[in-house]
Amino acid sequence: QVQLVESGGDLVQPGGSLRLSCAASGSGFSIGVMGWYRQAPGKQRELVATITSGGNTNIADSVKGRFTISRDNAKNTVYLQMNSLKPEDTAVYYCNVRVLTSRITYREVWGQGTLVTVSS
Repeated sequence: QVQLVESGGDLVQPGGSLRLSCAASGSGFSIGVMGWYRQAPGKQRELVATITSGGNTNIADSVKGRFTISRDNAKNTVYLQMNSLKPEDTAVYYCNVRVLTSRITYREVWGQGTLVTVSS
């Protein structure tokens, strides 16, 4: 059983920065793609960024140039560095991890979510 523990959500002023972390724990698992999604009030959950085990990233256009995703494979941890935050970045941010079940299949595990509020 893989569990995800997220941290880093907070209230921040526009233009500020935050760093989210998501650590996967358990035993006997291998992780593929890790990523962050977000869901604002009244909106659907959307992709923010993903990163492969090799370090290839995919960043949503809405946050490109402001957010950076990285991971520490030894720690099974993924990070989201968020700079130049805007009020429209306010949302619950969810960590998503693909746990490999075979060479080509996986199952998705979601974190509990961490709230980011950008407001003056």
